Amino acid sequence: MPLQDFIFYFKLGWEHIISADALDHQLFILALVAIYSYHNLKQVLILVTAFTIGHSLTLFLSVTDVIRFESKWVEFLIPCTIVFTAVSNLFIKDFSLKSIKINYYLALIFGLIHGMGFANSIRMMLAKDQNIGWGLFGFNVGLEAGQIFVVIIILAATFIILNYSKIKRPSWVLFISAAVFSLALKMALERIPF
Repeated sequence: MPLQDFIFYFKLGWEHIISADALDHQLFILALVAIYSYHNLKQVLILVTAFTIGHSLTLFLSVTDVIRFESKWVEFLIPCTIVFTAVSNLFIKDFSLKSIKINYYLALIFGLIHGMGFANSIRMMLAKDQNIGWGLFGFNVGLEAGQIFVVIIILAATFIILNYSKIKRPSWVLFISAAVFSLALKMALERIPF
């Protein structure tokens, strides 16, 4: 039944972002969103949708066996994308939408890599399922909903911290980016595939 498949895969997509095992995705979203404020909600939603598109494309190509990558390399590249995103935040000076436009491309391209990370796990489920379309659609909608939930929490926390403390936006971005960088670098070093 398509609705049951949709609900099952929606939950998988949601948990793929929200669960305690999803630290790498949460860190990537945090690094991407750190340079935005609640005034930029529309831009941030476009940003996470770009990530979902990249993630979905790789997932589709993997499930249909068009592409396959060794999981040890993918698991290493995922924290590398987080490290790169966190470091790129440090070079942004004015936080204008024009200066942070590159993030849309980072989200799309790095979404491709992150999509490969879950592809091996979900490939077997979807390949056995007769409703692959419903499964992929449900998973991606759940993924997007989970990302929007995380983004709202990040932007709300940023709003509270920047408006009710003496912390300035550049210092906040530096703090978040440095913290994300540290955690992601540790992950990358632990996952070196050779």
